[in-house]
Amino acid sequence: MEDLDETDKQLLNLLGQDSKQTIRELAARVNLSASPVFERVRRLEANGYIKKYIAVIDAEKMNYGLIIFCNIRLKQHDKSIGHEFVTDIMRLDEVVECYNISGDYDFLLKVYARDMKHYQDFVFNKLGSVKSIGSTHSTFVMCENKNSYNINF
Repeated sequence: MEDLDETDKQLLNLLGQDSKQTIRELAARVNLSASPVFERVRRLEANGYIKKYIAVIDAEKMNYGLIIFCNIRLKQHDKSIGHEFVTDIMRLDEVVECYNISGDYDFLLKVYARDMKHYQDFVFNKLGSVKSIGSTHSTFVMCENKNSYNINF
């Protein structure tokens, strides 16, 4: 991050809030002309500071309003089982985030489901088919109070 100046950080913050802003809009907000802002944004993309541009879909409006955090404990710990687990999880549409964590569990999944019946089906028929899982523990979200997609620099 040492090659980022304050203007680069400001551009990242602005794009993190709304990636649909035009170069002209960004330029006005950072008090530069469009050409240097265009070059800065391209450099930030090329250097991997900006991974991609996405639309954040409202899961509840799409009838996927139940959010679950599912802790996973593997049956055993070795390289092949860990890779097998990750490969299997990447195929499950309901899983939107997967983290390898420390502590009592090995992985934390963020899962979206339509309702409890859908989640039950997911656990029995999809997670249940992942052979590397030893145990699971589910926590159901009652209310999402904060969900920020980016940090401010």
